[in-house]
Amino acid sequence: MSRAERSGTSALLTARGLRKSFDDREVLRGVDLTLHRGEVVVLIGPSGSGKTTVLRSLNGLEIPDAGTLEIAGAPEADFTVGIDKNERFALRDRSAMVFQHHNLFPHLTVLQNVIEGPWRVQRRPKDEVVAEARALLSRVGLADKEDAYPHELSGGQQQRVGIVRALALKPELLLFDEPTSALDPELVGEVLLVIKELADEGWSMVVVTHELAFAREAADHVLFLDGGVVVEEGPPEQLFTAPRHERTQRFLTRILRPLEGD
Repeated sequence: MSRAERSGTSALLTARGLRKSFDDREVLRGVDLTLHRGEVVVLIGPSGSGKTTVLRSLNGLEIPDAGTLEIAGAPEADFTVGIDKNERFALRDRSAMVFQHHNLFPHLTVLQNVIEGPWRVQRRPKDEVVAEARALLSRVGLADKEDAYPHELSGGQQQRVGIVRALALKPELLLFDEPTSALDPELVGEVLLVIKELADEGWSMVVVTHELAFAREAADHVLFLDGGVVVEEGPPEQLFTAPRHERTQRFLTRILRPLEGD
């Protein structure tokens, strides 16, 4: 699906006016975000800008103090008046997150890690989820690792298992929280390649990353956050080559220099 085709699809996720404070520190100050089906939205910005808090708010890991959120036709969650347990579960049922540190269960094999959610939580037939898990492991080059334990894998392999574990839940929305920031530099590429392939297949994704070359290539829409607000947003070709806001220009000048000449 091309970027033009994606922009014409219906909205899968709509967030409006998200606000969140921790004690007396306001980390989100009215963030809006819209994601269309099959679209890849990438959040960039300096550390502490609120990117991860936005991402965690999208599946109920964090509960904003104010704002609204609607995913995949579920009832709108109005954080200003508060949401109950069922509304929180409704958000999580529609998305799956890939964490910075993969968060695999160390006492389970690769295959057991992948099937845990669809089998025990979603209560799908074990034979079915095992077959699907093996197919997913094969597609990311880990068919021979299903009986291995996490400590026997490289960091890149562990993160690929984390991606497969998310895919096995069959979510409508994939969330990636800086999926390569904990990896050695030589392992970053193998993980980004998997995510790029998922983007090309039309998966709906919100990605927090510092990998701006990836963002420029894979994103349909980029949001630059700073100080808990969306300073600037737009298609990558506009935001990276002709940013309108002075704060965006300064950020890219510092971060984007290694990408020159691509």
